[in-house]
Amino acid sequence: MIPVEGLPEVREGDDVAAQIAAVAELQDRDVVVVAHKVVSKAEGRVVRLDEIEPSAQALYLAADEDPRRLEVILRESARIVRTRPPLVIAETRHGFVCASAGVDASNASEPDTLVLLPEDPDASAVRLRDRLRGLTGADVVVIVSDSFGRAWRHGTTDVAIGCAGLAPLLDLQGERDATGYELHATVIAVADELAGAAELVRGKLNRVPVAVIRGFEPSGEGTARELVIPPERDLFR
Repeated sequence: MIPVEGLPEVREGDDVAAQIAAVAELQDRDVVVVAHKVVSKAEGRVVRLDEIEPSAQALYLAADEDPRRLEVILRESARIVRTRPPLVIAETRHGFVCASAGVDASNASEPDTLVLLPEDPDASAVRLRDRLRGLTGADVVVIVSDSFGRAWRHGTTDVAIGCAGLAPLLDLQGERDATGYELHATVIAVADELAGAAELVRGKLNRVPVAVIRGFEPSGEGTARELVIPPERDLFR
C-alpha cells in the first residue's frame, strides 16, 4: 500500500487524474483508491452554508448543531432511516445507508462549507480510470472510497462507493474449504476491503487522499452499487 503524496488542494474543475499521474508511477493492475472528497470537490459537489435556509424539519433535527447542515443532509437523503438529533442515518439517492447522507465538513476546502457525495461515484471511477489509462498507459483499477460506520461495531472504516475495473464481490458459494465443507453464503466484499486497507496509509488527518495498492490481483468488472443490499433482503432498514 503506497500513499500518493504531493497532491495539491483540489478545486472545482481540476483534473484529478492528471494530478495523480504527475506524482505516482502507476503500473498495470494497480488499485488506485481515491477519497471521494477530492472527486466531489473537482465535480463541484460542495455547498456553502450561507446559501442554505433551514426548514422546520432541519431546525427540529439540529438539536444544538447548525440547522443549515441538517437541511443539506435532508436534501441529500432519499429516505430518513433513523434519527437521534442531531444524528441522522439516511438512505442516499445512490442507495447507501450512512450517517448524514454522506454530507461532511471535514477536509473541506473552506470554512462553513460541506462536501457532498459525487452524483454517480461509479461513473466518477470510470472516468478516472479511463483518464489515468490515457495519461500513463497503465491499466488500473479505481475505487472511490468514503468512511462509513457499521451497525454492529464501533468505529468507521473506508468502503467503496465507486468502482471501475474490478468485480467488487467475490462469491465463494459452492466452493469447498480444506475439510471439504461446501460454502453456502460466503461472499467477500473485495472492494470494501481494498478501500479499508488503503485508508490505513492515507490517514484521516494527513491530507493524503489517494493510495495505490500493488500486488493484489484484480479480476472481473462491476460497480459499487452491487455492494448495497437490496431493500427486500435488508433485515435492518
